[in-house]
Amino acid sequence: MPTLSGGDYTLVYNLFSFTFAAMLASFIFFVLSRSQVAPNYRNALTMSALVVAIAGYHYFRIFESWSAAYAINDAGQYVATGAPFNDAYRYIDWLLTVPLLVAELIAVMKLGKMSGMITFRLAAAAALMVILGYPGEIAADNGTRALWGAISTIPFVYIVYVLFRELGPAIARQTGQAQVLLRNIRLLLLATWGFYPIVYLLPILGVEPTSALVAVQVGYCIADVAAKCGYGVMIYAIAREKSIAEGYMLEAKPATAAGD
Repeated sequence: MPTLSGGDYTLVYNLFSFTFAAMLASFIFFVLSRSQVAPNYRNALTMSALVVAIAGYHYFRIFESWSAAYAINDAGQYVATGAPFNDAYRYIDWLLTVPLLVAELIAVMKLGKMSGMITFRLAAAAALMVILGYPGEIAADNGTRALWGAISTIPFVYIVYVLFRELGPAIARQTGQAQVLLRNIRLLLLATWGFYPIVYLLPILGVEPTSALVAVQVGYCIADVAAKCGYGVMIYAIAREKSIAEGYMLEAKPATAAGD
């Protein structure tokens, strides 16, 4: 672990804290919002809640690991304590949450008999993408990192193909604002998932170790908030639009008598 300046250490520390808080707030929102959509779409919001709950737990563990890995010295620099920084928590998180992200998209689209098979194919490809990327993440040399990064790109390309080619006609059949939101959520998925390989490549591109460590942690935090919290909010918006289009209305609460 390289020695960090106070600014570098604090930046990563605060980003971990922010990301954990964002996951917790999103979890509360998704749980409370289930009643705002029709019953057919509530499973999608349940999966959104699961995604941020799992991510929040792992960010708490990453936060603890980061705190234990560094200590401040007399010069105001942060030096390694010898305790390992366990970044593998990210891959455990992604292995659980990335398949759920594609599953919640299929759930909110309501594809009927096609749903099960498409969900299985996308979830399997998503899990394979994460599994194949991990050996490169922990590799000591850039050649190995590049090799596994390239291999893990294959299932990513397959996911993009399914989203834009196979699901294109199904999205075109959607009506109103839901169709626009579904098109946009594909772009969000592509943009956020496409950000991870860029961060992954930083050590290969010869970025100085201290800068690479900080950039990787900051980059993954930003991508995770967008890919989990922001994505989940869009899932809610799609579910809400489709619920309204299908005539679902919130049940009015009975008025309470004065003084009750």
